[in-house]
Amino acid sequence: MPIDASAALAAEPRRAEIGWDHKDVQLYHLGLGAGTPATDPDELRYTLESRLQVLPCFATVAGAGTAAFGGMGAPGIDVDLAAVLHGGQTVRVHRPIPVTGRAVQTSKVAAVYDKGKAAVIVLRTEAGDDDGPLWTNDAEIFVRGEGGFGGERGPSDRLTVPERAPDRTVERPIREDQALLYRLSGDWNPLHADPAFAKPAGFDRPILHGLCTYGMTLKAVTDTLLEGDVSRITAYRTRFAGVVFPGETLRIRMWTGGGRVQVTVTAVERDDAPVLADTLVEHS
Repeated sequence: MPIDASAALAAEPRRAEIGWDHKDVQLYHLGLGAGTPATDPDELRYTLESRLQVLPCFATVAGAGTAAFGGMGAPGIDVDLAAVLHGGQTVRVHRPIPVTGRAVQTSKVAAVYDKGKAAVIVLRTEAGDDDGPLWTNDAEIFVRGEGGFGGERGPSDRLTVPERAPDRTVERPIREDQALLYRLSGDWNPLHADPAFAKPAGFDRPILHGLCTYGMTLKAVTDTLLEGDVSRITAYRTRFAGVVFPGETLRIRMWTGGGRVQVTVTAVERDDAPVLADTLVEHS
């Protein structure tokens, strides 16, 4: 059944109440590789409840990780999940995320774009509590074989990599067990844990969650250029350009200026194969 863009866009948002506490935040940060060295004061702000702050990308897993695909069951969206790829992610925070909280989360289809041989569905998830809006998540879902329905092609968000050398370059190792730990925050897809499931998907071993790489990158930018202060971050977006495997190393290149940090992420052991592209952190 082809995508019915008009029906999807007209559908009522789905509403859910979500909650989290310091243990959810700490588990998420540990899944991103926080806590090494364990007693480093800079790491304790991600791992110790008495000093805890919340990375804005926690918004992608708050409520057990429903944000990325919360609108895929909307009217007009009837697609083969085997043809679905997570193409990109944007998080915009309206104020710092509290360590413990409850919120009302609404999910809807915000846009449907026709790329010819594929469709791109933008799923928007907004959350707020008694004090007002907390965050807005946009997940770009790439659906192979579902284009050609005559819709708008949509905007191009591609960024030109600066010709000058990066202002900072850091490397972050991915532990062998990192996907096993990260999935405890809510993404139970066996592609990230079971070799028997990964092989038919075209991988000789499980791959790391794209949103784990996304979180690792934001933590690296925060620690390297923002003095570890997550409250300075206002928005963060990326395009998932390639896979990465547990045990590999991320090379994170950063260009800064004008309240923005542009980033590229590659896999060191595979000749700098692209992992994240068109990546931008906006900050105060």
